[in-house]
Amino acid sequence: MTTQQPRRTAVVTGASSGIGAATARALAGQGFHVVCAARRTDRIEALAAEIDGTAVTCDVTDPRSLSALAAAVETCHVLVNNAGGAFGSETVEESDPQAWRRMYDVNVIGVVQVTQALLPALRASGDGLVVNLGSTAGRWAYEGGGGYTAAKHALRVLTETLRLELNGEPIRVSEVAPGMVHTEEFSLVRFEGDRERAEAVYAGVDQPLLAEDVADAIAWIATRPSHVDIDELVIKPRAQAAAHKVHRT
Repeated sequence: MTTQQPRRTAVVTGASSGIGAATARALAGQGFHVVCAARRTDRIEALAAEIDGTAVTCDVTDPRSLSALAAAVETCHVLVNNAGGAFGSETVEESDPQAWRRMYDVNVIGVVQVTQALLPALRASGDGLVVNLGSTAGRWAYEGGGGYTAAKHALRVLTETLRLELNGEPIRVSEVAPGMVHTEEFSLVRFEGDRERAEAVYAGVDQPLLAEDVADAIAWIATRPSHVDIDELVIKPRAQAAAHKVHRT
């Protein structure tokens, strides 16, 4: 008679929609018990019920919220720092510094705080993995993206630094950096609910990435052997050669 091994645990932040929700489903499909963390309780509760996971209401910028997340997760095998976002598309000259602070807070400081909160649980697993959701905006600059590209460049360096500092411990550190991904909310949030401007981003683009494409890449990283670390994975649609070079019909 064989003893069934307990499911490994994965935590996904920003799991209420888009890449986060798709990643939660993908990891559940690989046998993980997924802790779905996000601010919108109704959404993550529905998702957790769908995938037999656990919902934890969490704001990555709120230390008290992160304390509750840490208390709910004793052992963590995979942490996906997905929560983030872009706010505004103004030039540097015309941009609102508050929007820059907000982007840095959620895309960088939020990742720092979640990682700090869950490092004890990652160590307790004996075989941990941190996946930070970066962006090609962390590699290339483009007009109107100053605040977002600055934050994602910072996230890239944060990921590299964490890998150096955890070297020798049984914790791998990866960054997945997608290019153009068509999700239901990213551009809509960026353009403050202006659906016409949001949809124009993808106009004429033959098959931009979907959330499921990025989730599939994250699940692939999470299922590599323990000694294999995928430092970084840049994933773009075929139509996108660079931030400024997108084929449109």
